[in-house]
Amino acid sequence: MVGRKRLTILPMVFPEFVLKNVLRRKFRTVLTTVGVAVAIAAVVALLSITRGYERSSKAAYSLRGVDMVVTRAQLANHATSSLDEGIVKKIEQIPGVERVAMSLLNSVSIEGIEGGVQIMGWPVDSFAFNSLKVVGGRGLQRDDVQVVMLGTTLAEQLGKRIGDEVEIERKPYKVVGIFESNNMLEDRKALIKLSDLQEMMDQPGHVNRFEIALDKNIPNREASMLQVRKAVEGLTDEESKPLGLLAQQTKDFVEGDNQVRIAGAMAWITSAIALIVGAIGMLNTMIVSVLERTQEIGILRAIGWRKTRIIRMIMVEAFSLSIFGAAAGTLLAFALISVLTRFPVAQRFGSGQMTLDIVAIGFGMSLLVGLVGGAYPALRGASLPPTEALRYE
Repeated sequence: MVGRKRLTILPMVFPEFVLKNVLRRKFRTVLTTVGVAVAIAAVVALLSITRGYERSSKAAYSLRGVDMVVTRAQLANHATSSLDEGIVKKIEQIPGVERVAMSLLNSVSIEGIEGGVQIMGWPVDSFAFNSLKVVGGRGLQRDDVQVVMLGTTLAEQLGKRIGDEVEIERKPYKVVGIFESNNMLEDRKALIKLSDLQEMMDQPGHVNRFEIALDKNIPNREASMLQVRKAVEGLTDEESKPLGLLAQQTKDFVEGDNQVRIAGAMAWITSAIALIVGAIGMLNTMIVSVLERTQEIGILRAIGWRKTRIIRMIMVEAFSLSIFGAAAGTLLAFALISVLTRFPVAQRFGSGQMTLDIVAIGFGMSLLVGLVGGAYPALRGASLPPTEALRYE
């Protein structure tokens, strides 16, 4: 009795065999790769823009030398925080605190810009001005009335120069200065006196937050930051009632910001939808491929291929399509980011710089698509009895 003869394939031949199967239906392979590429491009581009917004927000505080941010406690949105500006004197007396800056931030309508523009209100003597470089005109002065400074990017969008007027909330403001920051987000903002913004928002004597710069000569910075945080959150009013303050490190403040969280959630939701579509496309392609090669799989099983090798062959094919899609998707994401960041609405989210960890996430997601799309067809192909597969027409 003649024993069953096994087919021995050298390691270098197996990849060629798989590649031949992948390229057998070139048009279908291209369509599947494009589907995966679009899904991965959505993941990489959206995560890059979201991370870029988060990095830009952190950099804005870092450039001003801000170590902690104080807002009203138990608020889902920091923009709704409203604090009496008189609290600043109590914070300044806390040991370890070097400087405190008051800040009011809001989104306002400005002529020529759709969707609103973020505007900052600072006292004219705030140390926050140290992070800005005046590239045209001058800074804000105490006796100024209805004047504004524009970031370089915003000034370019509006087409405004020194001495021009810009309409903010239907009121004319004279442009007295144009500033530049190392942070792209601030270059897209407007800056007016704190008192003017308080009047505009109908919030006299109130601010959104206090920005704290700690003493740089403190030996143990982490311990000092914890002490300052406890002291700030323990402040009380004249009746010894807690003021209800929340003090956070700038990193924690930015990561907990409502806009950052919403942007991150939307990025992941959109990415998940794109990945599901990509996985369905991959599943369809691999099922059809297995059905078309039923006789071939039967022959391979008959000459000695084990089920595990059949599974490995089909999974490698799926992973090959995934890797091709991931590479194409990364390039597409780079182009997509370049295009999106040219739009004024997207520019408010900062730069969308791709990083290695985001690219790695994209490739990881692509391999997940290959696993989901290839697992069932691989098991189906491996479970076919050789005799039945050989009879298949």
